[in-house]
Amino acid sequence: MSYTALSFTLLFVLGTMLVSVWQKLGLEKDIIVGTVRSAIQLLAVGYVLQFIFKSDQSIYVIVIILFMISVAAWNAAKRGKGLRGLVWRIGLAIATMELLMMGILLSLHIIEATPQYIIPISGMTIGSAMVVSGLFINHIKHEIQQSKGEIETLLSLGATVPQAIQEVRKRSVKFSMIPTIDGMKTVGLVQLPGMMTGMIIAGADPVVAVRYQILIVFSFTASAAITSMLLSVLSYRLFFTPDLRLKQIVEQG
Repeated sequence: MSYTALSFTLLFVLGTMLVSVWQKLGLEKDIIVGTVRSAIQLLAVGYVLQFIFKSDQSIYVIVIILFMISVAAWNAAKRGKGLRGLVWRIGLAIATMELLMMGILLSLHIIEATPQYIIPISGMTIGSAMVVSGLFINHIKHEIQQSKGEIETLLSLGATVPQAIQEVRKRSVKFSMIPTIDGMKTVGLVQLPGMMTGMIIAGADPVVAVRYQILIVFSFTASAAITSMLLSVLSYRLFFTPDLRLKQIVEQG
């Protein structure tokens, strides 16, 4: 695709802005900022990946994966405003997931140990883990607010913090995984995922593209479960004071 052809896709953005003006939604500025940022970021990433693929140096792969984990943790932690130490906990959960997932994929020779495979697959699983982390934090905050009386009653009766918040953690883990599970149920029927579509457009055999997409779907599910469960273990004490009282939580959409 040429840059000239690509520029014509700005017509979609213009159409969206016109609808925003017509309906007085006030989204024009956000649309412009989002359009510019996404274009710059993607082009920059394209040139960075081109350099990494040509150099074929492991250190560059490690650096870019650590960068992705850091950005993902920082972004997901926005859902937990006021919870100190949340960023590194999310980062640890995602990093652990990445080590487990990539360790299995490489040790079993499911994918080749090259930047062309490691970086894209890591990016997709880390991105999925970021979404799951944000959903988990957002929902556990809401659940704690709704179950405040129940939790405090259990604590007053002698329950430990893990016991008092166990059901809240379970519900939050389940909630954070709903989009991933729903995606598994409808993949290929409602949506043709990005990796598979990209490979088919590039000329790959559809059956080969499907095999890679199955790998990604299963990886997404595992990464979602691992990240959510690890985060539930690492983060629940952030909602309590040292003397085992619930903190005042700031609700955030």
